[in-house]
Amino acid sequence: MSGAGVASRATEQVPLSAEFPVRLYMRALRQYQKLLDLRRLTSKDKVAVPSKEEERWRSKDEGALFKRWRRTTSPAEAPAPAPTPAAPTPQPSELLKFLAINALELSAPASDALLKSRSSEWFQLAGHPGSLAPAGPGTVWKRRAAGDHPAHNPERDAYEALAACPHMRAAIPRYYRELEYGGERFIELQDLLHGFRDPHVMDVKMGTRTFLEDEVSNARARPDLYDKMVRLDPKAPTESEHEARAVTKLRYMQFREQRSSSAEQGFRIEAVKLPGQPPLTDLQKVREPQQIASTVARFLGNNERARRAILARLREIRELFERSDFFKTHEIVGSSIFIIYDEERVGAWLIDFAKTRSVPEGLQVDHRAQWEQGNHEEGFLYGLDRLIHTIETAKPPTQCDEAPTEPDVSR
Repeated sequence: MSGAGVASRATEQVPLSAEFPVRLYMRALRQYQKLLDLRRLTSKDKVAVPSKEEERWRSKDEGALFKRWRRTTSPAEAPAPAPTPAAPTPQPSELLKFLAINALELSAPASDALLKSRSSEWFQLAGHPGSLAPAGPGTVWKRRAAGDHPAHNPERDAYEALAACPHMRAAIPRYYRELEYGGERFIELQDLLHGFRDPHVMDVKMGTRTFLEDEVSNARARPDLYDKMVRLDPKAPTESEHEARAVTKLRYMQFREQRSSSAEQGFRIEAVKLPGQPPLTDLQKVREPQQIASTVARFLGNNERARRAILARLREIRELFERSDFFKTHEIVGSSIFIIYDEERVGAWLIDFAKTRSVPEGLQVDHRAQWEQGNHEEGFLYGLDRLIHTIETAKPPTQCDEAPTEPDVSR
């Protein structure tokens, strides 16, 4: 694996060599010895040495994905420490088991025991059910999109290109490899939920257009799409469409965009997860600015530190996006921004590149212009501008908001 975390194009298999358990044990033993040396150093010199995981969060050169904060309490407010029973000292065998799991480093799929141990802390917020699965400590497998040509994987290509881009590497989940397992193909990515404790999570679909141009190139009117439109809104078809009892794919797709906030705001909230609650996924009709602001305010609560950190991260992503040569020559259709925070950390990433396509040679897109057939604009940056403004202006919820009547903030 290269330093950028980009694997070779060839699909990898996952069988393990016979000597793998021995190598794994020896590696874990070396890590355990380093841990003991570090403990002796810190106990002798009283120097707080950050752990390897903490350095990973903080190191800007390595593409840090989180900004961390610590709660501070004035001496007057600090409560008297309560006596706590001494924790039992971890035994070497327990440490070796822990280090052995971390030493796997994506070399094999997760065992059933590991998946069961993570089931309480991992969930899929949005997207096609079953498209994601936890693979091991800190990684997930994402199933290849249905309909992709066997020799062409747009999402893999996008992740490899972005992982190699110095501007965008820190704005996406860490990409590891493409692999084949059980007759299916996956890409392995950083698990964005890993390390968070009961976090606030929001998945925001970006762009004024979330369908590809070639999806709507056929101008033939279809009765099945007319039936779908009528089921969603009997008043939506025009008089001529009622007479023909058919609509084109373009007409139907634009109708769907207009039912959410995508067409006007350039983004829509796909799902929200609040601590201790199941995900909210019935947000498709959250389209009015007041509804959107109310949903965002519920997500942020009264946590101004999280709001400031999220805004700083989104502005950083926008700046990186604008500087990237990749995005000047690609339309980013159907991608999302994944926002997450808990009591210590906050992060945001660009995710979902299954519909990312290069534009025709000689054409560039600015991601803010209005879409017309053939110009390949999708409104990603227009939506990001609006999302940042919404988070900036969303007012913290008050007590009267605790019993809302609008469906977007209920449950």
